[in-house]
Order: sequence, then C-alpha cells, then structure tokens
Amino acid sequence: QVQLVESGGGLVQAGDSLRLSCAASASGRTFSGYAMAWFRQAPGKEREFVAAISWSGILKSYPDSVKGRFTISRDNANYMVYLQMSALKPEVTAVYYCAARNTDTITERPDEYQDWGQGTQVTVSS
Repeated sequence: QVQLVESGGGLVQAGDSLRLSCAASASGRTFSGYAMAWFRQAPGKEREFVAAISWSGILKSYPDSVKGRFTISRDNANYMVYLQMSALKPEVTAVYYCAARNTDTITERPDEYQDWGQGTQVTVSS
C-alpha cells in the first residue's frame, strides 16, 4: 500500500496559478512502476479525472477541460507528484486527490487506482 499526502491547496483568485504536491511513501514496498493521477471532486458531483502520469513521466493524460492549463509531473527520486495549475477558474473549485496505481499504465477511471490521499481543497474566487 502507498500512503499519499497532498498539499498546496488554498484560496486563490480567478486567473491565478497554484501547484499541488503529493508526497508518496510505500511501507515495505517499492514505489517503482506506479502510475499516478490527480482527481477532483466538487460538492454534489462525482470524482473527476484531472491528470495522469506514467512511472517514467513520458506518458501523460488530461481531459480537454484542463488541457493546456494543468501540468502533471513527478520526481521519483523524492517520491513526489505535482500538479501545476494555471489560469484558474471558479469552476475548478474542488477537493483535489492524488491517486496511485500499482501498474504502469495510466487510466482515467478512479476505480483503477488502489491508493488515495485525503485530498486538498482548492477554492477559486471570481
């Protein structure tokens, strides 16, 4: 099992940028080969895919709603995953979750990820 802790959320204004961080730790297991992703969930809505990245960092996936504004990256040496968000809009207000998948194939389906963090709140004011 991989433990995930998100940070970096907060209250920002429309048009601002924000970088979320996800610190991963794997008790007794290697983190190697894990695909990682970010999801978000707004009140009353289903969990929504935001970005995914393969172990190597070469393969990335984004939904059209964030493409060009959000960038996912990872630092495997330090067990970190990041989500850089720019040109933020009020409609992206949500709790953002980091997720880990114990295979090196990325997917947009939340049920394909085994481990989840507690989430970090992102609020964008207009």
